[in-house]
Amino acid sequence: MKKIDLVFRTVGERTSQAALDLAIKQIQPDRVHIIDNVKPFSQAVQQMIGIDYEADFVVAIDADCLILEDMVPFLQNNTLPYVDCYVLDKFRGQIHCGVHITRVDVIRAMQKIKIPQDDSKYVLRPESRLRGEALRKLNLGKAFQKFQIFHDFFQFYRDIFAKYALRELRSRTEYHQAKLNLDRQDWQMQQDDLDFQVAHYAVEYAREEIANNTSPQDMAKFIEDLPNIAIRELEKRNIPEKAPFNLQEAWDAAALLNGHQRPRSKKMKVFGIGLNRTGTTSLTMALNRLGINVIHYPDEQTTEKELMAGNYDLSLLNNFDGTTAVTNALFFAQLDRMYPDSKFILTVRDQESWLNSIAAHWHQQPVLDEPGQEAKMQRLMLLRVAVFGIYKFNRERLSYVYDLHYKNVMEYFKDRPESLLVINICAGERWEKLCPFFNLPVLDEPFPWKNSNP
Repeated sequence: MKKIDLVFRTVGERTSQAALDLAIKQIQPDRVHIIDNVKPFSQAVQQMIGIDYEADFVVAIDADCLILEDMVPFLQNNTLPYVDCYVLDKFRGQIHCGVHITRVDVIRAMQKIKIPQDDSKYVLRPESRLRGEALRKLNLGKAFQKFQIFHDFFQFYRDIFAKYALRELRSRTEYHQAKLNLDRQDWQMQQDDLDFQVAHYAVEYAREEIANNTSPQDMAKFIEDLPNIAIRELEKRNIPEKAPFNLQEAWDAAALLNGHQRPRSKKMKVFGIGLNRTGTTSLTMALNRLGINVIHYPDEQTTEKELMAGNYDLSLLNNFDGTTAVTNALFFAQLDRMYPDSKFILTVRDQESWLNSIAAHWHQQPVLDEPGQEAKMQRLMLLRVAVFGIYKFNRERLSYVYDLHYKNVMEYFKDRPESLLVINICAGERWEKLCPFFNLPVLDEPFPWKNSNP
């Protein structure tokens, strides 16, 4: 039996006692370490990694997490060095945060890392900063696992305010700022829930008070003062605090949600970013069968002109939920920034099989100077050169492009597995992989399959 230590971190959250009781029940730890009211969070992290653990794994849980699922089977079978757990967050949907499973050798490596000085990344995310450095030194990576966990449901208004002021500071990159703005659009649909109004106030407050060029020292002081700032700002708005928490609130919410996420932003689009001849036509048909209205090859002239001109606000997406055209492979990073909260699907295939299919396809559709077909041939040549760097078949070059595209996509989404699905339709991966990516039930029917010939 693996030995599991539980580290429970609380600063007086409304759900603290219930969260601790549920954590003990669902984890069955050998030892429990409680870090109570240690502020700022960087000090709590230092206390956590300073513990002399005798366990194989350490599960760190914040008191804003309510674990509604038995985690013991996973914990006893797990060997991964670090697992970031997916939770259902009230304000952001399905995310990974709040519950972390760390092998003890990684904890010990974290203990040896010197605390960075004047480092804004450490100020904003001290635990993540130290753990990331430890994993790099050990040449290890992270994994992700989904559990039934409520995060940030039922919290005190003061904690919501402090957390979302901090969330604004942590979102000062182009992608994360756009994602936060989209989440706030979703909050507007929840006007009868004061939690969302408080979160909105907090974001606006942080934007007004803390400039982008604020020093790490001043930012650290602001974060340290946030609990008092939250109380003061709520009093200004005449918002009374909530009554004590009753666990029945969680069970009622679980029954109401019945396993479903918070509705996603209307800005969410779906992009197939696989190279051609990797099952993109079948993917298009499957997505449409799921009610996701994507188009395989749209009005190529309009869309390709927009993309080539650097205009990623695609006009076709006013009428469609997404596109699976091969041009997406060139611009997935730009599309991600233009359409935060979107889903990306990388179709892959055995490389040798793919090369043979490309060879046959390009032989059937060569780039030639055909009378009356000049415009078509020019566009075909442009597309092939843009994607592959060539317009006539060359096995070595195509093999290089295939590997490079896969590497670039995986590196770009390495910390956002919720945004990317890798699927090998040609090898038989079907509904059982595609449907869960959209939190949909697995269909019991044949998967659409086109272009089955090389």
